[in-house]
Amino acid sequence: MTVHLYLSLVPEALIASMLSPEEFGTYYAVGTEKKSSGQAIFFEVDPKFRSKYLRIPEGIARCVPHEDGTPKSSIYISVYRVLEHVDNSALGQLYLTTQDGRTLGLDATDVIPEMDGGLHLYKEIAPVSPLVASRLAPLDFYDLIVKNPTSLITLPAIAFAELRLDELARDPEMGEVGDLPYKNMDHLRGVLKDLITKPVATKMVDRVSPASISYRTVKNGFYVGNGQKLLYYPMPDKETLRENNYRWWRSANM
Repeated sequence: MTVHLYLSLVPEALIASMLSPEEFGTYYAVGTEKKSSGQAIFFEVDPKFRSKYLRIPEGIARCVPHEDGTPKSSIYISVYRVLEHVDNSALGQLYLTTQDGRTLGLDATDVIPEMDGGLHLYKEIAPVSPLVASRLAPLDFYDLIVKNPTSLITLPAIAFAELRLDELARDPEMGEVGDLPYKNMDHLRGVLKDLITKPVATKMVDRVSPASISYRTVKNGFYVGNGQKLLYYPMPDKETLRENNYRWWRSANM
């Protein structure tokens, strides 16, 4: 049986598995007697990838079928500082799995979309998971956090998504909230207003935000970078998702 490598972001881990991405997503999200259920976000990693920091050959060697012939679901290779030690060139599709186990695969591009101006809201996913507002576009935000930090806070790698702000991106004080589901909206408005009126580029919205993410709030896609370059995984628009991935979209909006 084929052994796959998966880099989970929620939580951060490198895992060997005999399950296909769709099967692994269901297994990882829905849960077993040993694991609680929850959202899954993970990359498929080139099985030929090797790193001196990760015991990949040993993990693959241990990933063997059970005595009854059923595939091995998971062998954990590492649960610490994984993202920074996996080259971007080894990352395949990014998979988004809903809580009931439906999986959507996204392809990567290194072409970062042009921004339409306004403020931004970023959900960091790994290795830390705060919610941050910023005047910076995604590439500049990544540069500030990973490549050229101007503060004492820096990360060796980061995976994050840009979330919708809709009217708040241009008018945080009077803009309509619409269907935005964020908690403590008054606080969010205040943070966004500070970005306009004060000389700061980024500001924390929630430092203890959970790593999970509401997929319907994703504005355009997901980003991952580890100092080499930033990869972008575009999120299809809601019309495309409804037409081509209806069951996933319906599950994501439950």
